[in-house]
Amino acid sequence: MLDHSSKVPVTGDPLTDILRGLRLDGVEYGRCEMQEPWGLQFPAQTAARFHFIGRKGCWLLQPSGEWVELKAGDAVLLPRGAAHVLASEPGTEASPIQGYEVGEVCKGVYCLSNEGRRPGTLLFFGSMYFNLDGLHPLLGMMPDVMRAHELEAYEPGIPHLLEAMAREVTMERVGSGGILARLADVLAATVIRSWVERGCGDSSGWIAAVRDREIGRVLAAIHLEPDRDWTVETLARMMGASRSGFAERFATIVGETPARYVTQVRMHQARQWLVRDRLKISVVAARLGYESDASFSRAFKRVIGSPPSHFRAEEQAETRQAG
Repeated sequence: MLDHSSKVPVTGDPLTDILRGLRLDGVEYGRCEMQEPWGLQFPAQTAARFHFIGRKGCWLLQPSGEWVELKAGDAVLLPRGAAHVLASEPGTEASPIQGYEVGEVCKGVYCLSNEGRRPGTLLFFGSMYFNLDGLHPLLGMMPDVMRAHELEAYEPGIPHLLEAMAREVTMERVGSGGILARLADVLAATVIRSWVERGCGDSSGWIAAVRDREIGRVLAAIHLEPDRDWTVETLARMMGASRSGFAERFATIVGETPARYVTQVRMHQARQWLVRDRLKISVVAARLGYESDASFSRAFKRVIGSPPSHFRAEEQAETRQAG
């Protein structure tokens, strides 16, 4: 069904509409076998972290400061890439993951050096990027740690994916690194989907606003077309309400005025274009309909807290270091 007033495909479920474009792309993976006692520190990063325990369990020090046991066959996703530790036992001294020598197994898959001779804990881990800005409300609602086994009862495909990963990570067959990477991508996406379908663990806040029959339709339209020149009048017509009635109800349910919410979504999208797609500031400003780079930069700084040039400078510095 196509809603011609907004030119946005409508499924009848605003949350589904917003999530249609949700994507999780793996960029780098590692495989290692750790001999006891051992501990690995994973620093905070903007990308999500994924871990699969292929053989012999271990312990995870969660961002909350609590230790949780992971058994062979377990998989965990840290959607916001929070700092954490994996170790053979709680409290074991941990070394930064960056301090280990690595060898490339295949494109994007690396193996940490291991000198032990006895079978140890076999790990496969990866870094993944959402195609959403880090400040997107959906990412903010996700728990720090999401465990695949906790969602098995609701997602019948998860056990099969875990079994397939276990076979690949332990057998070391030709091409196993690439296959593991693809399985990890699918498993992480499945975990996210199951969490969303179960209600995102929260029936209030942004999710409640999205699930409101009328306001949700408006939110879906804004998120699907952030570069459109949305006005309060246009959004009010979509809901079939007066300008003042719509603005009041939107602010009550969402907690922000329509204009401010639209600006936030547009600036979050702008940051994605600057950082992920490496577009020039002038290109992003023009795409969002700003008459000048200066006016776009002022709006960007109000929402994000830093000017767009800050993100371009960071990217250039990283490029020089890589070179």
